[in-house]
Amino acid sequence: MSTAEPAKTDETDESAETDKSAKASGGSRRPYHHGDLRRAILTAALDVIAADGPSALSLRDLARRAGVSHAAPAHHFKDRTGLLTAIAAEGFGLLAGTIGEAADLKDAGVRYVRFAREHPAHFQVMFAPDLLRASDLELTTARALATGALRHAVSAVPPEGRGPDARLAGVAAWSLAHGFATLLLGHNLDGAVGERDPEEVFRVLASMLFRTTAE
Repeated sequence: MSTAEPAKTDETDESAETDKSAKASGGSRRPYHHGDLRRAILTAALDVIAADGPSALSLRDLARRAGVSHAAPAHHFKDRTGLLTAIAAEGFGLLAGTIGEAADLKDAGVRYVRFAREHPAHFQVMFAPDLLRASDLELTTARALATGALRHAVSAVPPEGRGPDARLAGVAAWSLAHGFATLLLGHNLDGAVGERDPEEVFRVLASMLFRTTAE
C-alpha cells in the first residue's frame, strides 16, 4: 500500500495560507468557507471600490481583509488587472441577465438604471477599459451577451417608434440609460429627481425618445 501523501489541491493550498495568516495574527478563526476564497476576494474588492473607487484597490489589502497570505489573490486573479477584469465580467453577466428579462425597451432601460444602483462597484469598473484586460474571454463573452440583450430590446420596437436605423437607436437607448445612471450615481440629479423614484423618472425620459408600440 502506498504511503505517498495526496497531491495538494487549490483548496488545501488556500487552507494552508489561511492557517499561516491566522497564526501570524495570533488567531485561529477562518474568515471564509472552504472553496469560497475567490468569492471572498471579489466581495472585499467590491466593498473597496464602492467606498473609495477602483484606484484604492490593493491585492495585499484584500488578502489582509480575507485573512489569507498576500499571494492568495494572485493565485486566483494573477494581478490587479485580472481582478478588475473578473469584476467587470461578472457585472456584464448580471446586466445581460436582467436586461434579458425586460418586457420592452423602456423596461430594459429601467433595469439598466436599477443594475447601476444595486451594483455601483461593478458599474464603475465595467466601462473603464483602461483598467481591464480587453482580450479576456470571460469578459468579451459577458459583454457580448449584455450588448445582445440591449439590441434585442431595441429591435422589438417598431421602426416608427425608434427610427429607421436600429443600430443608432440602440446607441441612443444605451446613452440615455447609461448617462442617466452615471449622473444619478454621482448625485448630479438629486435636485431634478428629488423625492421621486429614479426608475419612474427614467420611464418618463424614455417616453420622450421612444414609443414601444405603434400608434
